[in-house]
Amino acid sequence: MSETLRERGEFDYVIVGGGTAGSLLANRLTADPNISVLLLEAGGDDDWIWFHIPIGYLFAIGNPRSDWCYATEPVPGLNGRSIGYARGKVLGGCTAINAMVYMRGQVQDYDNWRQLGLTGWGWDDVLPYFLKHEDHFGGGDLHGSGGEWRVEQPRVRWDILDAVQRAGAEIGIPPVDDFNRGDNEGSGYFQVNQRKGRRWSAATGFLKPILHRRNLEIRKHAHIQHVQLDGKRAAGVVYHRDGASWLAKARGEVILSAGAIGSPQIMQLSGIGPGDLLRSHGIAVAHESPGVGENLQDHLQLRLIFKVAGVQTINEIDRSLLAKAKIAMDYALFRRGALTMAPSQFGMFTRSSPEHATANVEFHIQPLSLDKFGDPLHDFPAFTASICNLRPTSRGHVRIKSADPFAAPAIQPNYLATPEDMRVAVDSIKLTRRLAAAPALAQYRPEEYLPGPQVQSEEDMRKVAGNLGATIFHPVSTAKMGPDHDPMAVLDGELRVRGLQGLRVIDASAMPLITSGNTASPTLMIAEKGAEFILRDYRAGIRA
Repeated sequence: MSETLRERGEFDYVIVGGGTAGSLLANRLTADPNISVLLLEAGGDDDWIWFHIPIGYLFAIGNPRSDWCYATEPVPGLNGRSIGYARGKVLGGCTAINAMVYMRGQVQDYDNWRQLGLTGWGWDDVLPYFLKHEDHFGGGDLHGSGGEWRVEQPRVRWDILDAVQRAGAEIGIPPVDDFNRGDNEGSGYFQVNQRKGRRWSAATGFLKPILHRRNLEIRKHAHIQHVQLDGKRAAGVVYHRDGASWLAKARGEVILSAGAIGSPQIMQLSGIGPGDLLRSHGIAVAHESPGVGENLQDHLQLRLIFKVAGVQTINEIDRSLLAKAKIAMDYALFRRGALTMAPSQFGMFTRSSPEHATANVEFHIQPLSLDKFGDPLHDFPAFTASICNLRPTSRGHVRIKSADPFAAPAIQPNYLATPEDMRVAVDSIKLTRRLAAAPALAQYRPEEYLPGPQVQSEEDMRKVAGNLGATIFHPVSTAKMGPDHDPMAVLDGELRVRGLQGLRVIDASAMPLITSGNTASPTLMIAEKGAEFILRDYRAGIRA
């Protein structure tokens, strides 16, 4: 940038990203009045009604006001298609536009992290950090109460979803009342991050209650240009705002919490990452770290659609002005009904084939259907059974395309790149058909609309998986934690960037392996542990 660099000031900690992790970090660090924090967010405030009415995700995703509106590179496993890749661009980040599903994952997920050499990241280690900020409607021994992260039961039910649950039981997927006890196998309505029918984002829960703190400064519409390095120490951050470039200095640490796309992009722009990539864009290599931007993992969903009869779905409601008026009134008076709906209301976790020790696929069941997100709903009653592979073996990457900080990076999820992932995809199509054919759904006469009954051979199913596959918006692991002997591990077990001082990455980028379910709450858990690491070092007088 050609502008004169202006001084913003000096702070103990500069947090880059006011999203899921950054909101919690700002809360925890500024609880000590002696600690000064600058929180930088490229998006704006969450002062739009559709950030708060749950069904507003329909208007927020794909909207530049709230979404970075990324698109992937053409994905070979998706038959060369490029797909949209939504990421939140607002205070609260993805929790302002996501599915609101509260999900921790499985015991096995975190025990696998520990077995990789990450001491302190097993299930028994991380559970207290989930509980610390939880405010669960039911409480109990495995749930917290009184925290900032509100969890409630959904406020709407559908006959078709209840029938799907009965069908699941008939094919071996039993009903459960809680997906968050360490083994999420079974079926049930998702618990959601809402309070009394309104979305409960990280900004609502963690930031808004502390805006009065004098030791917290928030700068919105602050687009990060790079981390300022002084030798091997992160000394601050340069960002663009109001037509000028600003330098914010950090006495203690710079904390990247810009997400699994933003954090590796910022590191690469700062000269931290794979040397050949940086040099190809004219960026001096300040610190060689080959894992930055690599190891991208995501849950690929396959959306199968079934027409039904004799039961109400949202498709018919969408065409009726009277029905829409009733829905609006129900929400205005009682904060219930269709406007409180998450993108998926009902979930099922099961095994795509017997060799899996725990549930390896997740269904998101919706009482609606459309050709693709952003299109109108179909003009016939239907439900969608979306199924995703919880533990993909394919690995992708995030890499800058230029030295321009305003240019979107290349996002290559590399879905379906391994035989294992393709096998799970084919098995998932077969499993979904078994579900739709179960006796409990027979009264509604399900008829496969997508991909259609003509798709029968495994070769056709593999092709269909590439045609149907889309992200379920869970990118992680692009600056992963790992042990000293792993050359691709960007971070140590306390989320510090290896080989540098004063720089941590605390967000979904840090996951070494993706969790078995929705990723917002595991990201908050990582931030909770990260805050503890930072505060411990601060109180001990240790500079990371």
